[in-house]
Formats: sequence, C-alpha cells, structure tokens
Amino acid sequence: MRHLIIIILFLLTGGQLFAQEKSYVHKGNELYQQKKYKDAEDDYRRSLENKNASIEGNFNLGDALYKQKKFADAGEQFNKLAASANNNKLLTAGAYHNLGNSLLEDKKLEESIAAYKKALLNNPKDDETRYNLAYAQEKLKQQQKQNKDNKNQDKKNQDKKDQNKDDKNKDNKDKDKQNQDQKNQQQQQQQRDKLSKEDAERMLEALNNQEKQTQDKLKNKKLKGSKLNITKDW
Repeated sequence: MRHLIIIILFLLTGGQLFAQEKSYVHKGNELYQQKKYKDAEDDYRRSLENKNASIEGNFNLGDALYKQKKFADAGEQFNKLAASANNNKLLTAGAYHNLGNSLLEDKKLEESIAAYKKALLNNPKDDETRYNLAYAQEKLKQQQKQNKDNKNQDKKNQDKKDQNKDDKNKDNKDKDKQNQDQKNQQQQQQQRDKLSKEDAERMLEALNNQEKQTQDKLKNKKLKGSKLNITKDW
C-alpha cells in the first residue's frame, strides 16, 4: 500500500478555501497517524468539498478507506484518482498500485493483477508493485488449482452418489424379486395345500362310495343266502 502522501502545492486556489482544505487534510493526517481512520476519512471528505480539491486529500481518503477494510470504496477512490492523474506517471502508478491492493484484499485477483500491471507501465522500476503482482498471480494460480480440485471432488462425489443410487436401486430390485419369489412360493404352497385337501376329500368320498357299494353287495348276498326253498313233502 502506498500510504498517505503529504505534498506541497505551489498553486494557490482561492486563499481561504485552500487554507481550509489544507487544514482538513492536515487534521486528517494527524487522525490517520493516530489510527483513527474513520475520523480521518471524515476530514479528508471535508477537504474534498472544494471543487479544486488537492490530490493529497483524494489519495489519503482512499488510504483511510482501505485501513477500514472498505476495499470496494477504496478501490473506487483510487480508480478515479488514476483516471484524473493528468499524465502524472508516478501518481498514476501509485493510484493503480493501491487499487491493486484494494482489489487483492477484496479477493478480486484477476482485476488486481491488471491494476498492478498498469502501475508497472507507469513506473517499471517499482519493486514493491512487481512483488505484489507476483503474489497476486501466485494466489490466482492457487485459486484456479483449488477450483479445479473442488470441481474434480464434486464430480467424484456425484459419481459416488450416482453409484450409491444405482446400488440402492439394484438392492431394491433384488429385494422386490425376493419378496415376489416368496409370495409366489406361498401361493404355490397354498395351491398345493388346496389341492391336497381337495384330493383328500375326493379320496374320502371315493372310499365312502366304495364302502357303501361293498355294504350293498354284502346285504344283497345276505338276502340271497337267507331265501328258503319251499317244497312239499307229503
């Protein structure tokens, strides 16, 4: 992070307004040094009420926002500052450097890499920016690898889930088949029991009929045997 800057402006912009602006910036700087970043932010914003606000107030406002972990707001501030730097390469480089830091903290790695590259275009000798660029590129590489690993793991989990589902369906089918086989066996047993009962009844009826026929035969024989022949014997 390019920390707050304290610069001397040689172009005065309206006497009292300029003095008031510088007063707010100076007070903001003191609060910033005391790590009272929210109070510093308020004073920096007051210094920017003048339409010809200084670069110092704009830059330091972004830094105060960054310190409060308001990374999106800080990035927006540094982005505007870089766009309005008016060919001041060092200022542009510093704004893009801090923009890259804000984006990096906000886990926007690709955007931070782009910001660091713009910073180096304006100040190729800046080793701190070069280091941060390499760090962001490594983090992006790790993130991409992690995303790939997560994707592969998700696929494995889905494949396992599908396999478990197939196994469960197969188990259910096997269980259904087993239940159906048992049901069929029970039905067959019941049919056999029914047939056995009917056969027994037919056999019993046949025996009863046979016994009746036998008794009828015996009765007839008895009657024939008891018939007397009457002859005259005189």
